[in-house]
Amino acid sequence: MKIETQCIHEGYYPENGAPRVMPIVQSTTYRFDSTEKIAQLFDMPTEYMYSRFANPTVDAVEKKIAALEGGVGAMATSSGQAASLVSILNLCSAGDSFVSASTIYGGTVNLFAVTLKKFGIECIFVQGDATEEEIEAAFKPNTKAVFGETIANPAVEIFDIEKFANVAHKMGVPLIVDNTFATPVLCRPIEWGADIVVHSTTKYMDGHALQVGGVIVDSGNFDYTNGKFPDFVEPDESYHGVSYTKTFGKMAYIIKARMQLMRDLGCYPAAHSAFLLNLGLETLHVRMQRYCENALTVAKFLQSNEKVLKISYPALPEDKDHALFEKYTPNGCSGVISFSIRGGRENAVRFMDALSLASIVVHVADIRTCVLHPASATHRQLTDEQLVAAGIDAGMIRLSVGLENVEDILDDLKKGFAAAE
Repeated sequence: MKIETQCIHEGYYPENGAPRVMPIVQSTTYRFDSTEKIAQLFDMPTEYMYSRFANPTVDAVEKKIAALEGGVGAMATSSGQAASLVSILNLCSAGDSFVSASTIYGGTVNLFAVTLKKFGIECIFVQGDATEEEIEAAFKPNTKAVFGETIANPAVEIFDIEKFANVAHKMGVPLIVDNTFATPVLCRPIEWGADIVVHSTTKYMDGHALQVGGVIVDSGNFDYTNGKFPDFVEPDESYHGVSYTKTFGKMAYIIKARMQLMRDLGCYPAAHSAFLLNLGLETLHVRMQRYCENALTVAKFLQSNEKVLKISYPALPEDKDHALFEKYTPNGCSGVISFSIRGGRENAVRFMDALSLASIVVHVADIRTCVLHPASATHRQLTDEQLVAAGIDAGMIRLSVGLENVEDILDDLKKGFAAAE
């Protein structure tokens, strides 16, 4: 099936007489006829046991997203942050390190640089435009992964997936790509060498600001028997001595994440949340096209406004990442635009406070147009040096263009510029 059809039909296949629309299985518990059956499931988790780490409704959505990304399996989480956390913890232990592009979401920067440091895991940041030699030089003997965002939040820079994948694989580690802003409709990172894909499903996949969620997708392509990942190969004494690579083959990564980390951390989404997410996924292909069309029109308007100091939207031919846009996301660059207004923080605040259609919210990638001042909000905890590394300045505004009539959006922005004198 083409991706438009997959958005609607993948994951749930009703049998004769079954509900046509994916039902909500609102149960924590599953009944079995024998003790032996449950014992078998703890050796080979092929059926539902407990909704802390598997549920039929959530499972259907996981299968749909895995199909959309071209992976062998997926695991939903309670948030995008949880997905990023588990994706790293599944590879790194205390004493390990991983490399990440610096142009990533501020909350992820804090997770990597502060919280994981307390776990004894070091994050080594590199610039997104670093050369392969510079990326390789950042590696240490204990480096276990590489991380980046397809379209950076909020810098709106394109991650050179193939370049980072080449280095990661040369060094014998997997590449993790956060594909939240692009979604598989605009880019499928696995096709460019990514081994693991994560999403905050709270954003475009949901699209309606209804539920917080995340997901991890396993490509099934990385060889964890290369000597760097003994936890995948050697018997897991916390799970009946199973060897994930020997028992589960290409699904070793995602099964280990579920049966080891989800079992212990319990950051699994509710069935009702998955039901709402599925409604968003069914229209994802339609919405992404409209987001991109509206955003390109708005970006051109901003580009021509003398009060705009700079703008980042790679679909514009003049953008520094336009060549990467044409390579990785030629069908669109999402609905998110970052631009800096002349006059810095004060004018940015005046501009935003004068808007009426666009909402000032701590959210992005909604059907409704919304704005945020990253330096005061999502990236407030970053140092000045980290802000610069993330491509953020005091006058930057993150504009998430919605699905309203684009003329109404432009009229609202004109009110903002009128107030930013």
